[in-house]
Order: sequence, then C-alpha cells, then structure tokens
Amino acid sequence: MVSGDGLVARVRPRGGRLTPVQAIGLARLAVAHGNGLLDLTSRANIQVRGVTEGGYGPLTEGLAALGLIDPTAEAEAQRNIVVTPYWSSDDDVQTIAATLADALAAPDAPRMPGKFGFSVDCGPSPVLSAISADIRLERGGDGCLLCRADGAVAAARVTAGTAVDAAMKLAHWFLRSGGVSGGRGRMAAHLARGAVLPDRYTEAPVQPSARSMPKPGLVEAGVLLGFEFGQLRAETLSALANHGALRLTPWRMLLIEGLDAAPDLPGLVTRPDDPALRVVACTGAPDCLQGQQPTRALARILTPLLPTFLPQDAVLHVSGCAKGCAHPQPAALTLTAGADGYDLVRGGRPGDAPMRSGLSVEYLTANPATLYVTR
Repeated sequence: MVSGDGLVARVRPRGGRLTPVQAIGLARLAVAHGNGLLDLTSRANIQVRGVTEGGYGPLTEGLAALGLIDPTAEAEAQRNIVVTPYWSSDDDVQTIAATLADALAAPDAPRMPGKFGFSVDCGPSPVLSAISADIRLERGGDGCLLCRADGAVAAARVTAGTAVDAAMKLAHWFLRSGGVSGGRGRMAAHLARGAVLPDRYTEAPVQPSARSMPKPGLVEAGVLLGFEFGQLRAETLSALANHGALRLTPWRMLLIEGLDAAPDLPGLVTRPDDPALRVVACTGAPDCLQGQQPTRALARILTPLLPTFLPQDAVLHVSGCAKGCAHPQPAALTLTAGADGYDLVRGGRPGDAPMRSGLSVEYLTANPATLYVTR
C-alpha cells in the first residue's frame, strides 16, 4: 500500500504468532528496508512502514525466507483469519486455523471479497465478538464448537474435525446467495438485506460474550502488552522476541508467551488504567496520503485529559479522514480531520454527521468541555 512515508507492507503471521526467529528477522527487515516503524492492526496483522521502492523486493524475499508470506498475492488476500490469542497447546485453535488457511488456498476455494474474513475463537469463551469477521468459529455456552454467520442470532454445531468444512460451505453459500451484489460483500449486511441462512444455522443460540477490550497484564498464556496507537519500533519488537514467542492480537497489543511479568522496556503500555489504551489514532497527515490533518499530536494532547470528558472505558477516535480505517466501529467520541479542522461526532463513526465542525487544535485543547460525553 502506498502511504505518505513510503510503502506499507502488511504481514499476516500464520496462526497470529511470530516465533522469536521470525520476530527478530522481521525487525531487521523493517530497519533495512523501511523506516523502522511497525503498526499493529485491528485484524491482528503487523505492518512495516516506510518501505522504499527499491527495498520492496528484498523485503518480500526476506519475509518469504522467514515463512511469513504466501506463495502468491491471491493466496495471501484470501487468508484473512483472526485467531484468538488465548489459545493453548491442548485445544484445537491452531489446528483449526491451519486447516482453514489450507482450505482457503485450495484450487476450489471460494474467492471471497477483499474485506471478508474469518475468526477462530475456540478458546474457553469467545473474545473476538467485537472484531470484524464474517464467518466465526467459536465456543458456545455449553462448550460445544459453533460455526456462525456474523450478524446471526443462532449457529450450527460443529466439531474440530468438521468446523473448517462448515465454514467453507457457508462461504460458498454467501457467494451463491448474492452476498457480493449490492454491497461491499460482508455477511452481516447480506443477512440484514434479507438473506436466509441454511436450516442448520438454527441449531444453537448465540451466547452473549464480553465485548470490552482486554487490558495489559498477566494472562494464562503470558503477558499482554500495549503500545501507544498500536505502533512500536523495530528494536522493541526484537527485544520482546528475546523473551519468547509473540502472539498478535486484534486489540493492537502483543502477548509474550510464558512470561510472568512485563519486561522493563521503553514504549510499552503495561498499566490496565493507562488512558492511552482508550485512544485510537491513525497515522494521519502527512504520513497517510488520505489524511486531512495530523492526528497523533492532537491525540497525545488529549490523552491525559480523557478522564475529564469521557466515561471510564469509553473510546476516543481521532481519524485523519472520513474513512476511519483505524477504528471502523462507532466510538463514544470521534474527531474527524477535514480541510478546515476537526469534526466532532458522538457515538458514531468518522463519516457520520458531526455535531460540530471545523474545530481547531487550539480550540479543542483549550475547551475540553466541548468534548464531554455522558453515558
């Protein structure tokens, strides 16, 4: 992808996991062929920023040598899978994820739209319900495995051995039933337009699951660490890899396997109450060609003021344009950059109708009461 600071190369580690060798190798490639900055994404991918035209070829070769890319761009595009980072060695998560990746690369696999994705959320309980996915393999309330269409209130019962086959059949149904026509090719929108799922997708009701973002700290598999705006330097990635394998998360955090305490390194968000965890800000101008204004400078100014205008756990989204790539979901408060300043949206997305328009950085920082949100 072309950006204001060079090319941006997206890497989708298999199973959402980087071995120490892969992470250290990726860090070296980011320095050699990019600007040394890495972005964690909301789909549990990692992006190398500032790649030069001349460095793209060597970067691709290096990623291939590390086993981090697919043989073709087409296969890479289809392998849009988010995996729960809370898997363990004695569950079926990694086996299902690997089988699903192979199925999507098969010659007879359905060719899904670009944004269409899958989640493998078969840990003790679902944690990816708020993450963008169209076909979900997840754990039901009674411990059984389910295959669920996003936006549906019931699902089909599956086993570890039949889950991927069910997901592929559901993907084929989506295409046959016109899921791509009249929209951007997403499952929930297709169902909202009146599409009726096959009969078996009424077998089990969907159980409510936690939709709040996890916090940094100890988890069963290791330590969960956050980063300001989900960005870290290559040397930080390399230093973290010295402590163990890394699991990518869709919350722009990394889980270091096996640790019982956060490492003492600069640039980490380790406190569960750190307000930086509640601020989403894309790259913005000038590093993004779509950005209308800088975003992160404003976000840094507003972060320590969050308790004065946002309820606990509510999210502030500073978006460089109306696309809202960094946070497609509604946020308690959104500031959308425009040609004349920032538009203020409460409880919506960057492209929604604003309550106020053309607000300057100076005005926003001097009048934080303007941003006040109540539940």
